[in-house]
Amino acid sequence: MLNVNEYFEGQVKSIGFESGGERASVGVMLPGEYTFATAAPERMTVVKGAMTVKLPGHIDWETYYPGDDFEVPGDASFHVKVEKETAYLCDYL
Repeated sequence: MLNVNEYFEGQVKSIGFESGGERASVGVMLPGEYTFATAAPERMTVVKGAMTVKLPGHIDWETYYPGDDFEVPGDASFHVKVEKETAYLCDYL
C-alpha cells in the first residue's frame, strides 16, 4: 500500500511504502529550508540534487549529494536546506 504525504504547504511530498517488511519513503523537496522531526531512527539518501543538513547535536551544516546518506536518531529533529529540487529515499531503521 502506498501512503502519500505532503509537508510544508506542498513544498515536500513523499510516498511511503513497505518492501520485504521494511518501511521506506521516497520524496521530493522544492527549494527552501525545512525542519523535520523523527519518531524512529532514519537513514536519508540523496537521489538527485543536494541537501545541506544540520544534524542533531552538530554545530556545522554538511552538504550531501546523490548517493550520499546520513542517519538521524529517533525522537529528534534536523534541519535541511535545498537550493534546487531534490529527491531522496528515507529508510526507517
